[in-house]
Amino acid sequence: MNKTVRTKVIKIGNSRWVRIPHTMLEEAGLTDKVEMKVDGDKLIIHATHLPRHGWENLFAVMANQGDDRLLDEPLSTQWDEEEWTW
Repeated sequence: MNKTVRTKVIKIGNSRWVRIPHTMLEEAGLTDKVEMKVDGDKLIIHATHLPRHGWENLFAVMANQGDDRLLDEPLSTQWDEEEWTW
C-alpha cells in the first residue's frame, strides 16, 4: 500500500487520539497491543513482538542437530543422594 493519509489529532479528556484506517492496521500487522516511541519529530507505532516467539521451532532444530545436550555432566550432591526421592 505505502500511501500517506492525513487525519486529525482528536482531544478526548487529557489524551489525544488518532484514527488509523483499518487497511493500514492490517498492512502493519497491528492488533490489540502496540509499541510506540518518539524518534525526533516522528511517532513510531509498531506491532509488539513476543519475546520468545519462534523459540519452539529453534529448539526443535537444535534437537535435530544434537545441539541441545548439556555442556557439563550433572553433579550429584549429598542432598541429592540422601534427601531427594525420585
